[in-house]
Formats: sequence, C-alpha cells, structure tokens
Amino acid sequence: MLPDGSGLISARNTGEVHHVAAPGASSPPVVVGRLPIGRTSGEGGLLGLAVRADFETDPVVYAYYSTENDNRIAALPWADGRLGAPKVIFSGIPRGTNHNGGRIAFGPDGYLYVGTGEAGDTSLAQNLGSLGGKILRLTPAGEPAPGNPFGGSPIWSYGHRNVQGLAWDSQKRLWASEFGADTHDELNLIEPGRNYGWPEVEGRATDKNFVDPVAQWSPSEMSPSGITIGPDGAVYIAALRGQSVWRVPINDDGTAGTPSRHLEGTYGRLRDLHFVSADRVWILTNNGTDDRLLSLPAASLGVS
Repeated sequence: MLPDGSGLISARNTGEVHHVAAPGASSPPVVVGRLPIGRTSGEGGLLGLAVRADFETDPVVYAYYSTENDNRIAALPWADGRLGAPKVIFSGIPRGTNHNGGRIAFGPDGYLYVGTGEAGDTSLAQNLGSLGGKILRLTPAGEPAPGNPFGGSPIWSYGHRNVQGLAWDSQKRLWASEFGADTHDELNLIEPGRNYGWPEVEGRATDKNFVDPVAQWSPSEMSPSGITIGPDGAVYIAALRGQSVWRVPINDDGTAGTPSRHLEGTYGRLRDLHFVSADRVWILTNNGTDDRLLSLPAASLGVS
C-alpha cells in the first residue's frame, strides 16, 4: 500500500507491477513497471514488494524476485506514477523450483525484513552460513542491520521452511506465516536469533532447542500466504489450499486464542490481504485464472 491509499500488486509469472487506485477512485489499474525476472518453472518470479514509512519523502519501491541463478532484492525509484530502473541491493538468496520465500516488509524499526525459503534443500534452514530458510534483517541499502543476533550476518531467525507472511502488532512484535510439509502449517512469533526447527521438527515439538508455533493447522486447512494485523489486533492469514481467511486473536503475552475461519471456499485460493480502513479489507485471489482484487467489509472476516 502507498501513503495515498492506492496499492501496488506484483504478478509473479510476468514480473509486472500493477498500480491500483485508492478505494473510491474510478481510474483503472495500470502496469507501472516490470522486474527482470528469470522464471523457468515452479515458484520463482516476482515474489514481494515493500515501501518504507517515509515513502512520501523518499519514494522508492523494493522488490524481491528470482533470476536464473538466485533470488535478490532491488530498489526502484517511483516518479510520475512509474517505476524506474531496478538497482540490486542484495543478492545470493538460494533459488529452487520450490520454496523461494519472497515476502518482504519494513518493520517499525525502519529495517527491511525478508522471508526466504530453503529452496528445496532442507539442510539450508539450519545452516547459518546460508541465506535459505531464514528471516533476514537489512538496512534500506541492503547491508546487515545493526543489532542482528549473529554479528555481521543479515540473519534474524532461522530453521524456516518457506516464510510467506510478515506483520507487526501494536507491541511491535513480528509474526510470520510458514508453509509446513505434510503435517503442520504455522503461525510463529519471531524472536531474534531463535531456531524455528525445520527440518528437525514440524509444528509443535515441545523441544527446548526450537521455538514452537503459536498456532498450527493441517496443510489442507491452511497453506498460509500473506498475513496482516487487523484493526482489532488479531492476525489475519490468507489461506491458499484452505481457501479461507483465518482470524487468530492474540493475547498480550503472545499466546493465541481460538482461530476462526472465514470465507471458506467463497473465492478460492487467497494470496494476500490488507485492511484499507477499519471497516474494509482488500484480498487477492490466486486461482490461476480470472484472479481478482476483492474489496470486502471487514465484518466478513469476523472483525468486531
């Protein structure tokens, strides 16, 4: 979302960035730029967009995308309603047919957080010498952010399979959604330097060496993608295979209440969501054909 209430939407397979007018505006969506993606098969392509809180004074869009050899992040200037040429600020993230991660977001501390996948090589998630299967924390210039837990490394947390959503609550706590394999998808509360278990464990293991998820689901119910914090403080998760939005109430101590399921099967696979106001939510579908940006009442997701 941009400060004027409009939005940018990334198209994975083409590398195109579409600009959608703010709610209530009548102008149609337009393509405003394209990333030089390398896409042969699988899950690579244009995978994530982010802007800083000071976008109005420093209008730059950040993009996570695949090349033939890696996943990388570029900064693109925004001027006159168009994206300029990309400048690569970070590269070398492992790329595979599957599990390329790609969610990026600026945190309340002003640093860029990056969810990566283990690119189908499970050993990378526990390897602190690899960027795969991690959450990274970078400066806007693409350097490891000050205060990272492993010295000059960009790694913030590790032991992830394929991080798909990042969001911060009112206490500035970072939440992340993650694809499991065969048994459990996860909602995690992210703490710096901690190990989230993959591939040693999947879901809750009550093993002191790993951080258990705050909530978990079977992949048939979930297959999580984008997440956001609602006006009521709950975490909302877009589900692909589960074809739903899950609402997860969060307590002050970081524990979760009972999740509730909304829009089940109504619009098919759901990729991302964002509250554009306290009573309105935008949701992206991901069905492969006739995909849409939906504008729905927040009450349809259980917001009270």
